[in-house]
Amino acid sequence: MRHGARATFFHDRANGQLIEKNGKLVGSRIIGQAFTGPGYFHSRPSGAGTGYDATASGGSNLGPTNKALLDRVNGDVKRLQAENPSAAIPVDLVTTSASGLDPDISPAAAEFQVPRVAAERQIGAAELESLVARHTEGRQFGFLGEPRVHVLELNLDLDAAHPRITPMGPNSGNGTLSSNGANGSTSPGASSGSLVK
Repeated sequence: MRHGARATFFHDRANGQLIEKNGKLVGSRIIGQAFTGPGYFHSRPSGAGTGYDATASGGSNLGPTNKALLDRVNGDVKRLQAENPSAAIPVDLVTTSASGLDPDISPAAAEFQVPRVAAERQIGAAELESLVARHTEGRQFGFLGEPRVHVLELNLDLDAAHPRITPMGPNSGNGTLSSNGANGSTSPGASSGSLVK
């Protein structure tokens, strides 16, 4: 009875705040997902299961001297330094959130990725910076939390403004994103290409 009332009056929230594009489910406003293709903005690392698994929400629980954690962070730092050598690396691009499901990154993390996305899409950095600014949400009620950028919604708008020239097929290394409606997870490696088939 209570779920029925919630589903009636708060349909969007009761059903996971799902996001659809052209009639296809592409994700959720409250559960993040990994993006790996160079032409997309990437999410922060996830410690939930094998990454953004809503059935295994949580951090890695690895201590600050744990070798696996240090190796992962150092690897991420080296990769990001090679991507944008002249910029400081925002901390959320190398650290996981407590839930492992954070759909947002900081504005600094989005701005750090602008040169890579601009080069891959062959568009001006200023246009991407404007897109990031439009997707930057301020603190809730002006004082709660931090400014943030929803990665999936940013990437959807990026695809709408600058569609990929060659659509990628599933499992091609730059496959299409597909979400599992049961737990919000995405298929492995599937979010590196176009967002909808």
